[in-house]
Amino acid sequence: MLRRTFLKTTAAAAALTGVRRPVFGAADGSANPVTMAWTGPYGGVPPFDRIEVPHFKPGVLQAMHMARADLKRIFENKVAPTFGNTLAAYQDAGRAYDRAERLYSIFTATMNDDRMSEVETELEPAIAAFDDEIVQNEALFERIKSVYDARESAGLDAEQQRLMDVVYRYFARRGAGLGKAYKARLAEINKQLASLYTSFRQNQLADEESYILTLDSESDLEGLPESLRASAAASADAKGMSGKWVITNTRSSMEPFITYSARRDLREKGWRMWIMRGDNGDTRDNKSNISKILQLRAERAKLLGFPTHAHWVTDDGMAGTPDAAMNLMMKVWPAAVARVREEVADMQAIADGEGAGLKIEPWDYRHYAEKVRKAKYDLDQNEVKSYLQLDKLREGMFWAAGQVYGLEFVPVTGVPVYHPDMVVYEVRRGGAHVGLWYFDPYARDGKRSGAWMNSYRTQERFQHEVTPIVSNNSNFVKGAPGEPVLVSWDDARTMFHEFGHALHGLLSNVRYPGLAGTAVKRDFVEFPSQINEHWLSTPEVLNRFALHYKMGKPIPAELVAKLEKARTFNQGFSTVEYLASAIYDLKVHLAPAEPAIDAGAFEKQCLTEIGCPGEIVMRHRPTQFGHIFAGDGYSAGYFNYIWADTLTADAIEAFKEAPGGLYDKDVAKRLYDTIMSVGNSIPPDEAFRRFRGRDVDTDALMRDRGFPVSKV
Repeated sequence: MLRRTFLKTTAAAAALTGVRRPVFGAADGSANPVTMAWTGPYGGVPPFDRIEVPHFKPGVLQAMHMARADLKRIFENKVAPTFGNTLAAYQDAGRAYDRAERLYSIFTATMNDDRMSEVETELEPAIAAFDDEIVQNEALFERIKSVYDARESAGLDAEQQRLMDVVYRYFARRGAGLGKAYKARLAEINKQLASLYTSFRQNQLADEESYILTLDSESDLEGLPESLRASAAASADAKGMSGKWVITNTRSSMEPFITYSARRDLREKGWRMWIMRGDNGDTRDNKSNISKILQLRAERAKLLGFPTHAHWVTDDGMAGTPDAAMNLMMKVWPAAVARVREEVADMQAIADGEGAGLKIEPWDYRHYAEKVRKAKYDLDQNEVKSYLQLDKLREGMFWAAGQVYGLEFVPVTGVPVYHPDMVVYEVRRGGAHVGLWYFDPYARDGKRSGAWMNSYRTQERFQHEVTPIVSNNSNFVKGAPGEPVLVSWDDARTMFHEFGHALHGLLSNVRYPGLAGTAVKRDFVEFPSQINEHWLSTPEVLNRFALHYKMGKPIPAELVAKLEKARTFNQGFSTVEYLASAIYDLKVHLAPAEPAIDAGAFEKQCLTEIGCPGEIVMRHRPTQFGHIFAGDGYSAGYFNYIWADTLTADAIEAFKEAPGGLYDKDVAKRLYDTIMSVGNSIPPDEAFRRFRGRDVDTDALMRDRGFPVSKV
């Protein structure tokens, strides 16, 4: 099953799903570790210990050649097309290419040094061309269409029918039925886009690595908690700047700094460094890339028969149309903006009381929000952080997954990893092997920022049982040697979120790899991850695993009560920050791309039109908005998070209504049976109805965020 030509747009970019069961033994290219069949325990593991950067280009190109041979056996088959000799055979094609492309993607995301960047620049256009070569293969599509047209009388079971629908729709939506001239132009567009995406990613990564905020003296550290001071000193040491402190240009480092620093001048300097990534008027400026990407996407959409890129994207999701997505966001937007006005007024009152003589600006928001939190709820996030140790939180994730899904996580040694910071666990259920979970927790040069899940190998029961291998990747800053890494409440929630993606991959139980795990519609894929966030705040997790990093005592009940009381605090900020990005994403992909869109001007125009409060900028400004400009990923689909959040808010109410609360065994089993295990073998709207017994109640989202529910 060719991951790039099928799953790369049906699964979330954050999930990066689809490596398939290794089947090639001593086939051509087995000497290259990028293409070789995986060997070792657990049905084979990635050969990270054998891979070097020079392996990638010849390995990926050779794997393409092997995949062509597999496909040729399908479309040159003289026997009339059937599900078995066409669709099932397609599921089994290109296994070596899936391995090679997956390993290549892992290294470009996590080990992207100068040499790897050169390989990426060369390979991305070739990979895009190969994708189009497959989709545009007339003989292959003719066989797929023949089976699709006869599907009603072919005696297919439900999962086979679903696979048939998904594969056919994938090919048709990407121009498989177009004329030759249109196909040629489409291929050229995709090739150009691949190069632009690569340039965007590399510019963003370079600005994150090359800009740092250096603190020279103790006075520069005013207000910073000890844990942040220690990690800043460790960052300085790593850069050969002992005796100083370094705040790196990553979210996990910069956001805590602008939250706690009492030095307003340094807060502003750090904030500007962070929000100006890719927007510095130099050779790494991404505005030109954005304009070109938008033009090419608009042209591609028209070639494919859609008025805009946004229409093309939403047509393949639960939303169905851009209007449906925009309507949901605008249902929430006014209440979120109104809450921001209240939050700013509270912050301004504190600033005025301090005699600071300032007006709240974006670099002040997090700083004064913490002061309001302390004043309103007597809640100090830095106090909370002292109970949130990275290793203990990992144990808490495992424990909750054990309670809800019956999983057990056992440390594994002797399995190859691509970096010594990685750890590996075997996942078991009822004593039986389920899969492997890899964890890559720390920031480093060459690793993209943020947090995400990878699927190294996808579950399947196609020809025989194949167990999944998944990973979670974060960018926490290492502390001093021997000291625990303390994380913020938001970072802890992100850990549980990304672990939810991993659980979605691990719990998959379907026959065909093309329907497994996180290979679901993009506006559904965030549902399993967002619901998993809710187990973090349960007393059962906090009492066991939120232990003070010095005293070892569990977080006090009164502090937990304060957390719950303040649960909807600052929801205006977090909702507006996110929605501004999501609304911009949809609007810019609905706008005419000719004449070329001025990325800076459009951003200002969009935020003005929707009345975005001046104290907040987009969570992802366009020039660093990798979700939508470093690949097709979430383009015209960043709304997916709030779409999935409506499902999550409603689903979590099902747990709260049950006798056992969030650990209710009956509801947990229903979640596993209807959502977590079925992948894309069932349409997502139907899967949700099976879980909840009805369609989603969108008012649950408003209740969850503490916003007023409209009576209209």
